[in-house]
Amino acid sequence: MAGRDLDDSGLFGELRRMVRTTGTVGGIAARIAGHRIGITGGSAAHAEDLKGVLGGLKGPLMKAAQLLATIPGALPDDYALELSQLQSNAPPMGWSFVRRRMSTELGPNWQQRFKQFGQEAAAAASLGQVHKAVLPDGKIVACKLQYPDMTTTVEADLKQFRMAMGVYHRLDNAIRQDDVIEELTERLREELDYTREAANLRLYGVMLRNSQSVTIPRTVPDLCTRRLLTMQWVDGRSLQSVLDTNPSQEERNAMARALFEAWYVPLYRYGVIHGDPHMGNFTVRDDFGFNLLDFGAIRVFRPRFVRGIIELCEGLRVGDLDRTAHAYEMWGFSNLSRDTMTVLNEWASFLYEPLMQDRERAIQEDEGTIFGRDIAARVHAGLQRTGGVKPPREFVLVDRSAIGLGSVFMRLGAKLNWHRMFQDLIADFNEDDLARRQQAALQEAGVKVGV
Repeated sequence: MAGRDLDDSGLFGELRRMVRTTGTVGGIAARIAGHRIGITGGSAAHAEDLKGVLGGLKGPLMKAAQLLATIPGALPDDYALELSQLQSNAPPMGWSFVRRRMSTELGPNWQQRFKQFGQEAAAAASLGQVHKAVLPDGKIVACKLQYPDMTTTVEADLKQFRMAMGVYHRLDNAIRQDDVIEELTERLREELDYTREAANLRLYGVMLRNSQSVTIPRTVPDLCTRRLLTMQWVDGRSLQSVLDTNPSQEERNAMARALFEAWYVPLYRYGVIHGDPHMGNFTVRDDFGFNLLDFGAIRVFRPRFVRGIIELCEGLRVGDLDRTAHAYEMWGFSNLSRDTMTVLNEWASFLYEPLMQDRERAIQEDEGTIFGRDIAARVHAGLQRTGGVKPPREFVLVDRSAIGLGSVFMRLGAKLNWHRMFQDLIADFNEDDLARRQQAALQEAGVKVGV
């Protein structure tokens, strides 16, 4: 789609955006309400329309929908299925507009700081677009330039998002999303600050500095601002293009091991997780390792929360309900009845099953279904029956990552001994040691931890 040289910032841009989203959001609420009181029909079609509308927007409403679609029971199945496939197809900013945006970030002589700067966007995302450029010393870089007036856009989109979810949860309270929405709000606001993302890039460079299978691009600090992130250009292919070549089982397993390392070494060694395992956020190297590309949705956890993950897995493995109850308390769940915990254990057992079985296996052995969708429906019904649950904020991105990575592992067709990979990671786990490693890494990278 050709680039458009227009600015959707300011009052009139905001009004245009509100017109596009408000009708859609109102439609979601009305149709969900009808579904809940027994009026059916058209929901799948409207969900597909919704995906088209949100996919055409530059901004967080699309990202919010992507994330919420992965939380079991948070949306009806038709909506979850369509929105889980959502990707940005927003038209890129045109060249004359890019020049003005770059001048705002780096000054009127910004082009003198580059030997070459690609006029066409090399990639598009929900909050910005990427241009390939060459520095005077010949280094090739990627310049991610944020779309205009995204702060106003974030706040407007979040209002719409809250409105839709408020209507839904008055009708279906199986999962009370108050803290989930607060967590999502906080993370989306953080993603607007590219200086924070640059720090996250440095953090991952520290945590994975010894990795042979994961590449973390280096930033160019002099060319980074709150709305411009300049980093090393890394070559790689999209995962889908690699899968289209029908790679061998060995190559599929190599890619799965690289992704497992990229996500879970930071979590279990440093208490940090990448909360967005979207296929557009990484590319495949020639050796079937991975390049990680997007570091906006990063979460730093309390060491005790990470201990809770391990305790829950072990409690489920040995069938110790008291141990699993204690693990949920470590996570921040409160006042769980035994019935509710039993339902939650069904979901946790599904996610942890590959880690508890000491054998080579696929991540989900029923490969004919969407990852987790069938079990999610049963869990949602169980939570309705037992009075519902309010997930704590820290739970959101861990669950999101587990579901997202599980889906990728399924697409890879990987068959590994996940149990042994997990046990190797946690063999010497100690909360105090993790706290020390975490603090040292955060300090070295210059990451400031908020909520």
